[in-house]
Amino acid sequence: MTDRYAEHRAIARDLGVDAIALVPGSNFERLYNASFGSHERPMVIIIPVIGAPVALVPNLELLSFEALGFEGAVFDWRDQTGYSDAFAAMAAHLPLTSLAVEGQVMRVFVHHALATAYPGLRILDAEAQISGLRLRKTPDEISALTAAIRLSEAALAETIAEVKPGMTERQVESLLVAALFRNGADGLSFGPIVAAGGNAAMPHAHARDVAIAPGDALLIDFGGRKDGFTADITRTFFIGHADDRAHQVYDTVLRANMAGHAVTRAGVTAHLIDDAVTSVLEASAFADYIRTKTGHGLGRDVHEAPYIMRGNHEVLAAGTVFTNEPGLYIPNEIGVRIEDDILVTDGGALSLTEFPKDLTVIS
Repeated sequence: MTDRYAEHRAIARDLGVDAIALVPGSNFERLYNASFGSHERPMVIIIPVIGAPVALVPNLELLSFEALGFEGAVFDWRDQTGYSDAFAAMAAHLPLTSLAVEGQVMRVFVHHALATAYPGLRILDAEAQISGLRLRKTPDEISALTAAIRLSEAALAETIAEVKPGMTERQVESLLVAALFRNGADGLSFGPIVAAGGNAAMPHAHARDVAIAPGDALLIDFGGRKDGFTADITRTFFIGHADDRAHQVYDTVLRANMAGHAVTRAGVTAHLIDDAVTSVLEASAFADYIRTKTGHGLGRDVHEAPYIMRGNHEVLAAGTVFTNEPGLYIPNEIGVRIEDDILVTDGGALSLTEFPKDLTVIS
């Protein structure tokens, strides 16, 4: 019989700890194909190197938790009594001296509750190792990613068809969100970025109640979520017309984007890809306006490993998916970003994103 915890037990053995702890989030969802919220109520799964796992579960989640087919002891607790006794009972059932946790996901109060229940417990951050299990996507995961991307592209096409000068950024954002759900999104990958003119020069701008004017760049960074997977796409359009400087900035970013495509294949490093992309930007007249690295991994989380930046010498394997999103950001003037979702293959790079990248003027 297959042990669904084999990968996690192997990580624990390699790290020299007694067990791995998981909390609700993307690693939990990958393992159980189910999601639970993280609010004020702690929920923890502990997977030992040998033996059955244990779980600490809020009582109100018990019926949902039973659907997971969990193999070990479950310690539940109620809001009225608190969770301290449940942690103590779990510790008595499964003694531990060391534990690896998801450092970017586990909240401080859960960490403290574990430390209290297990006096002297050595807690190790194993975020890289645990989340690293998600680096190489399976064919089913690639299909889910592609579905999220396709519905997002359809939503973008519908939105752009309705954009007119004089609309505000918030109005465009509302059109986009409605189109995402109309095309089948389960949710949003993140709050969309819809930014025009000088606002587009802030990489993580927020939509304003400000009218989009002729000559403005309109940067849209967004994605829909489908079946647990996310899309992350950016396109930059121009309203009414684009002057020569806008063409130069856009052409520079597009060439950088394509340079990233050209060097990507299984076996190259994240450093090499970012260096190829960033070198194009640095060689241009706009080198002073580089603000970001090239990209990041994409999957169940919209930002996950690997991080495509100089200094990261991680070798990318076939099945890795990352964003290629160079940009230039000239304060108070213009921002241009072009972002594709890239699948690494043995033969090169396959862009899962198909939305056109030619400079587009919205009349």
